[in-house]
Amino acid sequence: MINYRKTSYLRSAGSTESFLRDALPQVAMAGRSNVGKSSVINALTSQKNLARVGSAPGKTTQINYFLVDETFYLVDLPGYGYAKVSQAEKARWARLMEGYFASGLITLGVQIVDARHKPTENDLTMSRWFLDAACPYLVVANKLDKLKPSQIAPSLELIRQTLSLPESVPLIPFSAEKGTGCEELRAAIARLLAAPEAE
Repeated sequence: MINYRKTSYLRSAGSTESFLRDALPQVAMAGRSNVGKSSVINALTSQKNLARVGSAPGKTTQINYFLVDETFYLVDLPGYGYAKVSQAEKARWARLMEGYFASGLITLGVQIVDARHKPTENDLTMSRWFLDAACPYLVVANKLDKLKPSQIAPSLELIRQTLSLPESVPLIPFSAEKGTGCEELRAAIARLLAAPEAE
């Protein structure tokens, strides 16, 4: 059983030369800059301040590595989307992300989307990358607590249809605020990390 409480920040990478390249699996956390990625990481690890939570989207400007129970890395990627930064900074982020995705280092992808909204073009691009690369991944629908109970099932169906998710890709309803979905996410990560690479 993986002890998520034993998660610690290890290092940040601002260039391709800084990427960690050891034998441990890397679970890449990807999502729009305002989707609550840091909050999901904090909820998953039961640590309030492990990943920075900023009032302004786009606080993660490098690739941040967190070591989970000496077992695998949670890799917090810069958010994609509307963060208010310069074009030059956005271009740097893009190069950094492209370098990471091309590195072959991703063991499992975790794509975080907003449960309240239809996935964006950027969300579609991210999902297609995982599918085209045949990289195992799952989708977390965050901010579930902002929906009425009657809205949850239709919202999840819209996400699955918009992203054209195969049935084999888990879609996990999640609320970082309430802790909903944490156990399901931990179980899905453990299951996919344990799966044979050939799958």
